[in-house]
Amino acid sequence: MSEPVLAVRDLTKSFGALRALGPVSFALRGGERLGLIGPNGSGKTTLINCLSGTLRADDGRIWFAGRDVTNVLAFKRARMGLARSFQIPKPFVGMTVLENVLVPLDQIGDGSDHEARAMAILRSVRLDARAGDDAKRLSHLELRKLELARALVGAPKVLIADEAMAGLSEPEIDEILAILQRLSEAGVAVIMVEHIMHAVMRFSQRVICFETGQLIAEGTPQEVAEDPLVQKVYFGEPARH
Repeated sequence: MSEPVLAVRDLTKSFGALRALGPVSFALRGGERLGLIGPNGSGKTTLINCLSGTLRADDGRIWFAGRDVTNVLAFKRARMGLARSFQIPKPFVGMTVLENVLVPLDQIGDGSDHEARAMAILRSVRLDARAGDDAKRLSHLELRKLELARALVGAPKVLIADEAMAGLSEPEIDEILAILQRLSEAGVAVIMVEHIMHAVMRFSQRVICFETGQLIAEGTPQEVAEDPLVQKVYFGEPARH
């Protein structure tokens, strides 16, 4: 079996006396679709902030693409191909949709034709028709797509999608799922952090569940959904079938 594209070993993070995360260990294969679930306050956001470099873990190690990135700054991890979208889209106001993608592309400075590349990214999320429009005119779904587009500028190997479907209708959820599915088929590993359980279960090949900073269950969507501890966390008692 090939080496994992992302691996976490004994990762911990505390805020004062509160242990928010860990110790947590897991690995992610290239192109894998991993669902990350858990109730509010379970440690999901702390984990993805540590993975992306927004927070520095207190202990443990993070490996990405064969390199120890535990102490690598967030923008350097992004340039290496460890990308994330954010739960609340915040486009650059007063700029067009195209310009919103060009800004992070310009930071890469790789000498490529950035406008052509930005348009290709917008096409991949079905947003190219809005390229010349002011970003403030986008619908909620289109803002979600723009958030994903900006995360894709670095041609990531891993994309952490943080509640990319929050507030969307069922047809809109299907659109976002289709985008993430195409990314997976192109070889991008996707970590879906989401409260919309049926979307996580449809998309994921493997699911991990967190509670009070601990990984309490891991397996296929069906295995995790039927786990008595997961059912207790979400419903207070095992679900009756």
